[in-house]
Amino acid sequence: MTLNAAAPEAHSRVVIDAQLKDAGWALTDGRSVRFEVMMPDGTKADYVLGDRHGRALAILEAKRIAIDPLAAEQQARNYATQLGVPFIFLANGREIWFWDYEREAHPHQVKTIFSQADLERRFAARQTQRDLLSIETDDKIAGRPYQRDCIDTLCREIVAGRRKMLVEMATGTGKTRTAAALIKRLFAAGIVTRVLFLVDRIPLARQAEDAFAEYLPDLPAYVKRAGRRFQDEKRITITTLQSMVNDYAAYSSGYFDLIISDECHRSIYGKWSGVLKHFDGLQIGLTATPCAASPETLAALEDEEDRAFVRDTLRFFELDRPTFRYGLKQAIQEGYLVPYRIYHAMTVKTAAEGGFPVSRAELDWTAMDADTKAEFEALFAKEDPIIVDPNALERRFTIPERNRAMVREFRDVLAHGYTGGDGVRRFPQDGKTIVFAVTKRHAATLAQMFDDAFADRKPSPEIRYADFVVSDSGADDTVNPLDKIRRFKKEDFPRILVSVNMLDTGFDCPEVVNLVMARFTKSAILYQQMRGRGTRRADLIKKTSFTMFDFTGVTAYHGDDEDVPADGGFVVSAKKPEREKRKRGLLVLDINDHIDPATRGWVTLDENGSEQRDAPAIDPRAAELGARFEGWLLDQTGLTPDQERLLRMVGEVIRANAGDLESIEPYHFANDPFRNLGGRRLAERLFGGPEGLAAHLASLNAAVFAPAAPIPPAPEAARPTA
Repeated sequence: MTLNAAAPEAHSRVVIDAQLKDAGWALTDGRSVRFEVMMPDGTKADYVLGDRHGRALAILEAKRIAIDPLAAEQQARNYATQLGVPFIFLANGREIWFWDYEREAHPHQVKTIFSQADLERRFAARQTQRDLLSIETDDKIAGRPYQRDCIDTLCREIVAGRRKMLVEMATGTGKTRTAAALIKRLFAAGIVTRVLFLVDRIPLARQAEDAFAEYLPDLPAYVKRAGRRFQDEKRITITTLQSMVNDYAAYSSGYFDLIISDECHRSIYGKWSGVLKHFDGLQIGLTATPCAASPETLAALEDEEDRAFVRDTLRFFELDRPTFRYGLKQAIQEGYLVPYRIYHAMTVKTAAEGGFPVSRAELDWTAMDADTKAEFEALFAKEDPIIVDPNALERRFTIPERNRAMVREFRDVLAHGYTGGDGVRRFPQDGKTIVFAVTKRHAATLAQMFDDAFADRKPSPEIRYADFVVSDSGADDTVNPLDKIRRFKKEDFPRILVSVNMLDTGFDCPEVVNLVMARFTKSAILYQQMRGRGTRRADLIKKTSFTMFDFTGVTAYHGDDEDVPADGGFVVSAKKPEREKRKRGLLVLDINDHIDPATRGWVTLDENGSEQRDAPAIDPRAAELGARFEGWLLDQTGLTPDQERLLRMVGEVIRANAGDLESIEPYHFANDPFRNLGGRRLAERLFGGPEGLAAHLASLNAAVFAPAAPIPPAPEAARPTA
């Protein structure tokens, strides 16, 4: 039914009853939900929510739609005090507020009424809660001074009533260990009983699962995969945003007490923040990205996506700076991370300012296929020579000789060292190396070239000295990328791993001593993440520093040079590149798209690798359409509970029929599962008539079935007015 401002309280209660059913409450067993309960003082509470044995857990006070639920605060508190229950819900059919009134000064809004199991769990935890500040941090998990300081700071904030906190810690300083020690302390105090730990990619989820198994053996953790239910018996759920987006709405807001977001996809605090906001728990973000809301700091970020990430992150946590900060410079000065040097060496084409010319006569037209020749003909029909932007290299154009020159230079410097501007000859440490590439084709090409260049160091020809991993592996990839990463970390070979979007964030391998920047990025955030892959200490191999080989100019672009050391990096400028002696040809690549950091993480490996062997088959189209639907639904504001409930049923229909559906039309509401609920007539009534329903469906179809087109918002006029 559609609520309006004049609707009486009885109409609100119909909606509230449905919300209770949605949360799994049994309304007719006489124990779980009791209505119009007489209080000792003669007044009546609208609802009393009980456990499975009928013992009261919470008061739920209802108001009609026109009345702010918060108007019932004192009334509900009076009922709760008389019954001796700690929890209060305030609702009017549109909003739901939750209040642990003995611990909180004010109620806060929640997405759903908590389920009976979630209320029972929270109630049981209260009976054994201890003073959080009296519990010591486990030094065996997080014993460094800054880690203890971080945990103490967060605990003080929690005791003071803070519900959202942000931790900025440089890559390699132990964010996961710090999180584990915090989780143990919060469990020991009875503050939390179930944790959601969100990561960027499935490989990082596996890494976190191993860490928690080592640090927290008494708190069972697991990795949730897409399409799987939560494991209620486990204490820590580790997953990715894309594994959550199709499943989270099936659980009540009280399912998790603590949500930790570890370097998640940057849109999690923007477009997808509704997924996090669904759960009523302490929110803690972990990041290595410097975050500050000052105009100067934001202006220094030239990449718009970087600015949006910082703004959205701080807005989500309702802060202007992180709750706790431990930066790269301080970590290097205190000896917890190693310093670095940068070796600059760019080819002429790479270093060309304003682009470099390529004439028709330079190209070998006889070696081109028909499609490449046609594209070049179209380009040269407009101008000759054409001007190529160096940033387009490996995206649209490739120069094979440029890649060979980078590989030769790397091998030569490892063997013979290099002389810096100060006249000192230095030798980078020879060891594990990560190469950052642009596309899958670029990564495969570089891996082959590095393997050829170091063929003399291989124990046998079939061993790969260099290999590559990418984030868009498909069915044609015969080797699981996670196996490649494991071998790189644990075995002698491969010694060089070329990466596209796989190792730039979260990857932990202290033995990495060299980074090869074969990819340029304007994003300061991404650059800092890439640089952080080398900062970890590795005393067993006597690692005292690492070297970045910059073949693209990315370090200078971000101020990492000898004049402006970047946040603690010790930089030595290397020899200048020699001018090339001859011109080089170009070949057009049509098979690769350019990398968009904002979509990083939506393509996961859990549908393609061995980690899915014991999981049920997941229809990729169903998962993709479901994710698009959730994104559209999160953008819709002003929906009534009945409208949202109907739309969620639409989402289930889309997922179940993903292989056949091309759109959702009004006639679909004449079929199951809508038929028994009132069918098309109900849908039109909820959305203000046929025109209103059609407008919402047009917006939905544009978002779900035609994502390349601009997504129009649902017209305000189509929504019922309160």
